[in-house]
Amino acid sequence: MLNATWLETFTTLCETGHFTRAAERLNMTQPGVSQHLRKLEEALGERLIARQGKSFVLTPAGEAVFDLGRARREEEAQLRAGIRADDRDAGAVHIACSGSFANLLLPALQPWMQDAPQLSVHLEAAPQASVLAGLLDGRFDLGVLGADPGHARLEARALGREELCLVLPADAPAAAPAFADLEARGFIAHPDGYAYADDLLHLNFPGAYPGADRLRVRAFVNQIGQIPAPVAQGTGYTLLPRSGVEAYARKDLLRIAPLPRRRWHELWLAARRGRPLPARLTHAAGLIETVARRLR
Repeated sequence: MLNATWLETFTTLCETGHFTRAAERLNMTQPGVSQHLRKLEEALGERLIARQGKSFVLTPAGEAVFDLGRARREEEAQLRAGIRADDRDAGAVHIACSGSFANLLLPALQPWMQDAPQLSVHLEAAPQASVLAGLLDGRFDLGVLGADPGHARLEARALGREELCLVLPADAPAAAPAFADLEARGFIAHPDGYAYADDLLHLNFPGAYPGADRLRVRAFVNQIGQIPAPVAQGTGYTLLPRSGVEAYARKDLLRIAPLPRRRWHELWLAARRGRPLPARLTHAAGLIETVARRLR
């Protein structure tokens, strides 16, 4: 790579057309300007100027290097302007969270995306371990986790919590169901559903709950946004974080069952420690916090 100082000295020399004036502009001595020119020519293996008495003209190689020097200046000026501007509506944003929270967050991000054509938003639904790993290796700028990661390279702040819900059809009885009622309906299972069952159903039906592997399963749905659909149609029950219920388009067809013992999962917003967030990430974090507040 060419020495940036030598290149700047040569560019200034070309602009002024005079060694003394170049030295004055750069706050250097004239021999210093000559030395930079000589080192640049040695690095390139080409003569850059042809002297004509006290003046000089550029060789073809000198003209090419002068063009490069001006281009480098322009690039640096654009970089400095971009850093100072820190445009909230330009650049890439990479966010990772659970599938249910992603379904709730996406509608909050869309108006911003529509108003900011220079913005690129990447929202990934991922398991908690993948969110954590992506934050650590730099694939994600922001991640929503279910607990404080407690990692030296990450900083996190509590967003609040969301309830783990037993979801029934809207026409289900208002009273808390018995476990036999749930078995009669059947479980609409999904990848996280069995862990949710061991968490919430074991807590509320300790004498009757046989374990997730023995539940009567009516259906298995792998797409997070479609898990409530069979329940809304009157088939079975399911278990979801409140964000999964709130994100469903026909949540009026669902009922969250009242339970004697409620279960809450924490929400934490995490990012790499020590990295000042640019304006676009600060705004994205604010939108995430707004969505999380709806779940309290």
